[in-house]
Order: sequence, then structure tokens, then C-alpha cells
Amino acid sequence: MALKIKMELTTVIALLILIAGIIFYIGWSLHYDAWTNIGVYSLTIVLVVFGFLGLLLSMHQEGGVPQEKRKK
Repeated sequence: MALKIKMELTTVIALLILIAGIIFYIGWSLHYDAWTNIGVYSLTIVLVVFGFLGLLLSMHQEGGVPQEKRKK
């Protein structure tokens, strides 16, 4: 069962934010050898959560109600 995701601008931005959060955490922790830094956690959590929620939102919008079927 393949999951089809329509690659719209919102999906791409959400993926970039999610990947940026993960790369930031790994990069910062490798560079400064600080794997348990609360400041790094704080920024990483924000980026990853917004990226994940953006992906969920973009997948939800794909299956939305067609424009002509909406009540006016």
C-alpha cells in the first residue's frame, strides 16, 4: 500500500522544516558535543513539530471537499 502525497508548496516547506530540525540537532550536537542541551532541544522540537504538523495538514487538505460541493 503506497502512500501518495501530492507535492505542493506546503508539503515541500513542511519537509524542509522537519529536515532542518533534525539536521540542526545532529549538526549542533556533533560540533559542540552537547547531546543534552535544553536550548537545542527547544529549537529542534519546534522545528520538528511544525514540520510534522505541516505534513499532516498538507495530506489532509489533499482529500478535502471539492470546491463545487461546498455549501455557500
